[in-house]
Amino acid sequence: MANSAQARKRARQGEKQRKHNASLRSTLRTAIKKVRKAVEAGDKAAAQTMLQSSQAVIDRIADKRIMHKNAASRNKSRLAQAVKAMA
Repeated sequence: MANSAQARKRARQGEKQRKHNASLRSTLRTAIKKVRKAVEAGDKAAAQTMLQSSQAVIDRIADKRIMHKNAASRNKSRLAQAVKAMA
């Protein structure tokens, strides 16, 4: 347990930031799932619109370093590839 006032404050700040990051990570995962769900449903128009909005979410979260930029790029690429492969 933190003993000094400074350490207690840093512990509070760290916990608050952890919760915020978890919320952002959840938003990211939801955006990815929405695209995958649209692809599985076979709705290309919906998949394209979901892809566009999810790419913005992925970029925003990668900029905040919640997700590594290369992992973000890989996810966007795979989602785009899945949408493009739809008949």
